[in-house]
Amino acid sequence: MTPNRRSLLLAAAATTLAAPRFGHAQAAWPNRPVRILNPYAPGGTSDLIIRPLLERLERAFGRPFVVENRAGAGGSLATGEAARAAPDGHTLLVSNTGPLAVAPFLFTNLAYDPRRAFTWVGMLGGAPIVCAVKGDGPIRDLAQYRAMAARGAEEVSFGSSGIGSVGHLTGVMWGMQAGVRMLHVPFRGAAEAQQSVLGNNTTSLWDTSGANAGAIRGGLLRGIAVSSAQRISAMPDVPTVGEAGFPGAVATNWFLMAAPAGMDPGIAARVNEVLQQGLNDPTVKERLEGIGVVSLGNPSPAEIAAFVASEADRWGPVVRAAGVQPS
Repeated sequence: MTPNRRSLLLAAAATTLAAPRFGHAQAAWPNRPVRILNPYAPGGTSDLIIRPLLERLERAFGRPFVVENRAGAGGSLATGEAARAAPDGHTLLVSNTGPLAVAPFLFTNLAYDPRRAFTWVGMLGGAPIVCAVKGDGPIRDLAQYRAMAARGAEEVSFGSSGIGSVGHLTGVMWGMQAGVRMLHVPFRGAAEAQQSVLGNNTTSLWDTSGANAGAIRGGLLRGIAVSSAQRISAMPDVPTVGEAGFPGAVATNWFLMAAPAGMDPGIAARVNEVLQQGLNDPTVKERLEGIGVVSLGNPSPAEIAAFVASEADRWGPVVRAAGVQPS
């Protein structure tokens, strides 16, 4: 054997040993564009999280990654479509608390079982809920807010992005801990809930921090509590519910990526690696923190499965307390 031939064989052997060992199906993936189902309209928090990561995914895997927004039924339509898709890695899903932990209590014939229908790919982040009132109104803090609500069930009204939304349920959960009841007024989105508060039609709103951070920073709204465990950089002056004396109302509207059950876990691991690299990029982090999205770490698929199950156990009693009748 010539020295050159021997060197080539040694180099090839070293490359083989160093290369990740993926199965045949995984090695062929992706062989066409990958669609990412998003169960909400463009411009929402899930959209704002996934869009900055598309270029990284396309660069890493050499195929287009295309977001398809399929809003409807509180996010359960697109989530159900993803559950029924072929588990070949060419359909991914961005979903969150509503379709995965709340929907089983809202719909009697849900087309998927969140605990069995998905391969968990990775956690994307969380958007805490903020309680906000009119910026120039009389309510200054959560203690005054509670005192007003304690006078009667209709003394305080609050808007949210809809019945069964995480904002709605967080408001109900806070009321359960505070021992008060409030009048819930559902809207089609954060913008409508904001306008209702600014127009003095509703007392307050409970909605995602990202959708309201700009109005709070601009003084139109006053944030009186945020539902995260720690204050968030998008609204550093807004105290947490724990600081205000209600640690049991800590809640986050979390977002994750999933795929149909049965997808090669190696593909999920590869996708998650790229996602986490993107989420840890300083530019992306700054962009997401600016809209109130916080990191929830990088739990394993088994840890995500346990988390989703525990969140369903947590939100079920809140849905019942809210008086939402399954449809």
